[in-house]
Amino acid sequence: MTGTVAIIGASADRNKFGNMAVRAHVNQGWTVYPINPKGGTIEGLTVYKSLEEVPKKLDRITLYLPPERGIKTLSAVANAKPTEFFVNPGAESRDLDDESIRLGLQPILACSIIDIGESPADL
Repeated sequence: MTGTVAIIGASADRNKFGNMAVRAHVNQGWTVYPINPKGGTIEGLTVYKSLEEVPKKLDRITLYLPPERGIKTLSAVANAKPTEFFVNPGAESRDLDDESIRLGLQPILACSIIDIGESPADL
């Protein structure tokens, strides 16, 4: 599957998973919307300061933030109504998972990079 994906916690630092996720999804043909409050560009893509700024319907949202920051994004994620919502390793917590479910999301607790057939070690 390919489609549209927002990467919350996208990073310009190529050593961070938030950057690897951008590159992996691009490699696999996804239309990628990096999300970072700093804005700018990441890997040549326009960065959106918030999920609400993304101009397209999202097939997937993938979260690369620490749980205490990620939980603050869940209302926006629920409002975006993605087909898939990935909570990547390091982003999960009991509170985040519970709040996701309360908001009607079905969090997938897995690495979205591996899910699309890429390996962080190769990026």
